[in-house]
Amino acid sequence: MTPGPEPLRTLYVSHSFPLRGDPLSNVGGMQRVATGLHAALAAHPGVRLSSLVLETSWEDTPRRMIPFMAGLLRGIPRAVETQGIQVVLFSSMVTATLALPLRRRLAAHGARLAAIPVGLDVTLPVLPYQWLVPRVLRSLDVVLPISRATARECLARGAPPERVHVIPCGVDTASFSPPADRAAARRELLETLGAAGAIPPGALLLCSVGRHQERKGFHWFVGEVLPRLPADVVYLLGGDGPMTPAIRREVERHGLGDRVRLLGRVSEEMLGKLYRGADLFVMPNVPVVGDIEGFGVVMLEAGLCGLPVLAADLEGIRDVVREGESGHLVPSGDAGAFASLVLRYAGDRDALARASASASRYVADTFSWEAVADHHLRILRSAAPVGERPRSLGSATTP
Repeated sequence: MTPGPEPLRTLYVSHSFPLRGDPLSNVGGMQRVATGLHAALAAHPGVRLSSLVLETSWEDTPRRMIPFMAGLLRGIPRAVETQGIQVVLFSSMVTATLALPLRRRLAAHGARLAAIPVGLDVTLPVLPYQWLVPRVLRSLDVVLPISRATARECLARGAPPERVHVIPCGVDTASFSPPADRAAARRELLETLGAAGAIPPGALLLCSVGRHQERKGFHWFVGEVLPRLPADVVYLLGGDGPMTPAIRREVERHGLGDRVRLLGRVSEEMLGKLYRGADLFVMPNVPVVGDIEGFGVVMLEAGLCGLPVLAADLEGIRDVVREGESGHLVPSGDAGAFASLVLRYAGDRDALARASASASRYVADTFSWEAVADHHLRILRSAAPVGERPRSLGSATTP
């Protein structure tokens, strides 16, 4: 029997990990991608993983980044030289900026450099940073954007097309699953929220989770869509951020205090209860110059728990939602279209149940972290050696 290939010696570099034991200290799409892929690669038999990661709160990240990056200038070459690292994998373009000063030294030891562009880490509209991004992209041997939208932004900034390969984010199928009894899950959710008597038993529960940034469109949804819906449609919104005051103003302006619940940052346990007890997940993004939605991991988590997604037909969201299978894509900013879909499911709970089962099945079959880790390994193994002209890695595809 022919033995398989040796595990790929990989160094994983990320600045996006939460504090140990406190997952709420640093939350967001980039963080979930970084930690989820790290766990999947660490468990993969084809990878021998070493790590250099910054564990920090969201608030402390700017202060801690400079000493962390300075330490990587020494730590990455040391790991490559002492451990025989074959691939250095940066979890975003932020840490990948170190490819510029380190490339020549690492190439001398045969190490390949790869990075996972997420979205804003490519498009951040700051002139010096935009001067830097094309140079970083050209210094990498492999560029692994998480969506076609992010890939287009990389290509527009000079990433060599033959080095670009799209690999989507994954979801932890062990942590998220549909409830055996959604009615019981709903009761548990309402009791946890202290809303068992305040929210009507037959109300349709919409939910969203994410950092309250302008591109997420939560303020727009509260101000433009909810007023079009009947009183028995309730919106549960997790997260916080700079747009939270604007969301509160929309709630007050439209008198929606009894129909919008701002939950703040939610624990992993509460997140599971929210996904399993609600009826529909809403991703109402709006376009913002220089700030794209690279993917949307929360849509995978919600879908795996049986929540059909109603999402803006925009950017990386298009790579997550399969029309009619995991939910629906809606023109961004079309309040009438969002309201119409909500009303359709409010009036046909059998259709909602069918859509719930379809969403869970589709996400589980398509986006497991195990499949995503396999795809990363295939691409990284096929990358050309440093210093030679890279052979084509194929067109942008998903697993």
